[in-house]
Amino acid sequence: MKKLILKFNSKLFEVNLHDTETARIISKSVPINSKIQMWGEEIFFNTNIQAALENDAKEVMQLGELAFWTEGSAIAIGYGKTPVSIDQEIRLIGPCNVWGNANFKKSDFNNVKPGDEISLDWE
Repeated sequence: MKKLILKFNSKLFEVNLHDTETARIISKSVPINSKIQMWGEEIFFNTNIQAALENDAKEVMQLGELAFWTEGSAIAIGYGKTPVSIDQEIRLIGPCNVWGNANFKKSDFNNVKPGDEISLDWE
């Protein structure tokens, strides 16, 4: 079975897809190659994908969750505080669809900077 791999800064992460419409749309759209943008301790990248906001969309994430920001057509990965976080929560700018997860550690993002290449592809 094929594995979906997220790659940035020479790091590879296997993505576990959730059973959601957004996950299906993203999996059919790979490969995705983009540039990292940052907002506090969140990276996000443009995908040119369109998906509807799902009923279980949320703003506060857990480390490891991959989100899709429907308003910005971007995949978002929060790993710490953002400008809208309360205390230590990982809060994105608005409700996002959670479409997958990966085994991230906060330290995986230590050397990430805006403009770094990021990709999502099948192994």
